[in-house]
Amino acid sequence: MRLTVVGGGSTYTPELVDGFARLRETLPVTELVLVDPSLERLELVGGLARRILARQGHPGRVVTTTDLDAGVEGADAVLLQLRVGGQAARQQDETWPLECGCVGQETTGAGGLAKALRTVPVVLDIAERVRRTNPDAWIIDFTNPVGIVTRALLQSGHKAVGLCNVAIGFQRKFAALLGTTPERVHLDHVGLNHLSWELGVRLGGPDGEDVLPRLLAEHGRAIADDVRLPHALLAGLGAVPSYYLRYFYAHDEVVAELAGKPSRAAEVAAMEKHLLEMYGDPALDEKPELLAKRGGAYYSEAAVELAAALLGSSPGVQVVNTVNRGTLPFLPDDAVVEVQARVDGGGAVPLPVRPLDPLYAGLVAQVTAYEDLALDAALRGGRDRVAKALLAHPLVGQYRLADELTDRLVAHNREHLAWA
Repeated sequence: MRLTVVGGGSTYTPELVDGFARLRETLPVTELVLVDPSLERLELVGGLARRILARQGHPGRVVTTTDLDAGVEGADAVLLQLRVGGQAARQQDETWPLECGCVGQETTGAGGLAKALRTVPVVLDIAERVRRTNPDAWIIDFTNPVGIVTRALLQSGHKAVGLCNVAIGFQRKFAALLGTTPERVHLDHVGLNHLSWELGVRLGGPDGEDVLPRLLAEHGRAIADDVRLPHALLAGLGAVPSYYLRYFYAHDEVVAELAGKPSRAAEVAAMEKHLLEMYGDPALDEKPELLAKRGGAYYSEAAVELAAALLGSSPGVQVVNTVNRGTLPFLPDDAVVEVQARVDGGGAVPLPVRPLDPLYAGLVAQVTAYEDLALDAALRGGRDRVAKALLAHPLVGQYRLADELTDRLVAHNREHLAWA
């Protein structure tokens, strides 16, 4: 089995490799190809990847290349984990929206739109190359904003599924609180990528007992601290919002917080520099503890589980980003939702979802409308399309603000926008 990681020079990659090594019976990878434009990063990350596999007795081979076409040729699955513009672009995404009094974040709001505009054309070019060299390969997208990028792939006819680690993180945390194994915990996970809620936590499967009320009663304060929202809010909702709902439910509070400290991009850039130095140590043969602070917890387990299901060796149920197909009846059928789905060699089919309360459905509908406009702007370009997408976003929603943010977005991203 040949699996290719585009963006293989990422500091995330050793987390992924560790998962391949530990879960080789689930996903028997014989060749792992790391593709990245940075030869220096490839040498550091590729070397550590080989040592991780060797330490754990994995017989697979690690190949590194800067040649995308050669890297994806013959791949059974291609995992996308790229960042167009690098941490420097992320630093901008997290900075200039704050100057307008808006959340500065790389996956939502104005910064998230900037990332989508830079990313969608690049991802579609990669996907076309995959289709030319190996049309049967599955594309697994971990590149943010996952919902918009996955929708772009699906609308262009690619075999693609989007993946995020939010749900598996909740599954692992809830299992620990309940004193059970993660496999027994089924989430009623509903929404969009980075706009989701856990409406139920069931033991044993989709029809199992809902223990979310017990979790909130016994561990509500700890869960609230984890998602950085007030305990009273979670108790009132009777649900657990993802961390990203902070940007909506506590917008002004978050803006004040972000404006008063160094950006997350600056923290990550410093962390990446240290990680790459560690990766260059020939004695290091396991993922370092520092990597856990980089983000992406349980990323490797989620990726292995999804790839194994898509490649037919281990079909199952997993939270993924896939086409709506009436799952949320108030959204277009071709919208991309993040829900539990049955995944096998034919792709991902969403499981039925109970009707959403208007409190959640209204926000999901509005953000889906924004994603429609964001994708249109990413595909066709133009200042007016960017402004309309920002006007539709619930974190912007005012015409003067949308105009100002549009000017700043274009100014900071001109080198990545062909139409600008």
